[in-house]
Amino acid sequence: MLGLVSAKTTPNATPQHVSFPQNDNCIHKKGYETPSPLLKRTPSPSFAKPKIKPPNKTLQELRTHESSLDNPDLGPFLLKLAIDTVASGDDHNKALDYAARASISFEKSSGPGRDLAMSLQVEAAIYCSMGRLEDAIPVLKRSIEALDHKNGSDHAVAKFSGFMQLGDTYSMLGRVDRSISSYESGLKIQTETLGDWDPSVAETCRYLAEAYVQAMQFDEAEKLCQRSLEIHRVHNAPASLEEAGDRRLMALIYEAKGDYESALEHLVLASMVMIAAGQENEVAAIDVSVGNIYVSLCRFDEAIFSYQKALTVFKSIRGDDHSTIASVYIRLADVYCKTGKLRESKSYCENALRIFSKPVRGSATEEIASGLTEISAIYQALNEHVEALKLLDMAMKLLKDTPGQHSMIAGIEAHMGVMFYKVGRYGEARSSFKNAVAKLRASGETRSVFFGIVLNQMGLASAQLYRIDEAAQLFQEAREILEQECGSCHLDTIGVYSNLAATYDAMGSHLFGFIIPSNQAKLFIFYYAWQSFCIGWF
Repeated sequence: MLGLVSAKTTPNATPQHVSFPQNDNCIHKKGYETPSPLLKRTPSPSFAKPKIKPPNKTLQELRTHESSLDNPDLGPFLLKLAIDTVASGDDHNKALDYAARASISFEKSSGPGRDLAMSLQVEAAIYCSMGRLEDAIPVLKRSIEALDHKNGSDHAVAKFSGFMQLGDTYSMLGRVDRSISSYESGLKIQTETLGDWDPSVAETCRYLAEAYVQAMQFDEAEKLCQRSLEIHRVHNAPASLEEAGDRRLMALIYEAKGDYESALEHLVLASMVMIAAGQENEVAAIDVSVGNIYVSLCRFDEAIFSYQKALTVFKSIRGDDHSTIASVYIRLADVYCKTGKLRESKSYCENALRIFSKPVRGSATEEIASGLTEISAIYQALNEHVEALKLLDMAMKLLKDTPGQHSMIAGIEAHMGVMFYKVGRYGEARSSFKNAVAKLRASGETRSVFFGIVLNQMGLASAQLYRIDEAAQLFQEAREILEQECGSCHLDTIGVYSNLAATYDAMGSHLFGFIIPSNQAKLFIFYYAWQSFCIGWF
């Protein structure tokens, strides 16, 4: 069989979503690292929500009417009870019951409209707080269907809010494609109601751009972020904090696309704004991002200087044991690993693990899991595969019961698959890749470069297990995705071409023989032969 080529595989995978980087998230195009799973979404942008005024009646007076849910005073009262019950930390099941009865009362007394929609959105929010995300979806859809945004601004406000809440819920379920579709519907309503240049539209554009970053659709993200930047320039003074936020997101997008110089330019401008505003913490976060760019440009001394600057500030603000300190230690460990200073690299890894082993109160589970995944990648580079697998397993256990982390778990499983493959444990590699592929399909991330690479890797594992037909199907699907996303001349796409040629050869298509069952086989085998000839010639 002809040799199989492994496309570069990301050590960790995504999103969902970005609070603009308070943490030091990076994307390295050379290694196809996806945006950090720790990119946290900013709160959903919204209009000011209209309030439902509760009736001026006593509980006893309303109880006499509870047998008839078409009492117009009952809905507002029950809805207020639901909100107060949640706020006081009481039984969420009781709050859910109040909200559900309020929705029935609004539907019977006033029919579809703003009040019913708002009640349904409160009911859905309670479902989400209880972890019952699937149950929240149909409730939110009902709230959207109960409204017509052409009936005035109140309806538009509530419908926009419903779409954004639906998008957030889909995001927590890992259904990125449906999440983006809901956000786009919300943005459309907001634009029709407020116009193209309203400041609220800018916030929604940036929010949607962050979702596109998570989905690794960077061209769409760039368009929306540019639109947000232009709106903020119209409404704010030059070098505003809002503009700085847009520039940080734009830098992340350019970094993902491999345009490091443009990314660096945006980060420098954002840093100048934050320095003028006295935002030391934000300046330090930008210094980490700058260090990430320097690493991508192989300017390692400058990267170390940026990281050390950020480390000094973070320690003075947050103390020595904060998870942010651990994340900077990981960046330094990575730089020292790349420059061959292995002792220093391992020392920084151990310092980060010490912090993660005793996380301070308020540390995000996702942040710790992402850090463990990154340390695992460093240990892998140090050829300490057993320790690396242990860390990945720890990260998986941390995320196991965390909603909305399907993509991140898929990235960890893909990483584990690569490691199993390297040590010859092909059955376990195939199983890990299969789980990752299933999660990515479920979340709608079937057109990303990362998905194409995982398919290619699974094909390699299948080929090693002599599952030739399965390998051919996986390589074929990977080829279609990578041709569309990267182009036919990209190294990863060429690697898949070679794998297809090798697979067809194993199925009976011989390079210089006569058993060639299809024109497709001829194409890929000829391509592989020509590639081999060119390599030999040069």
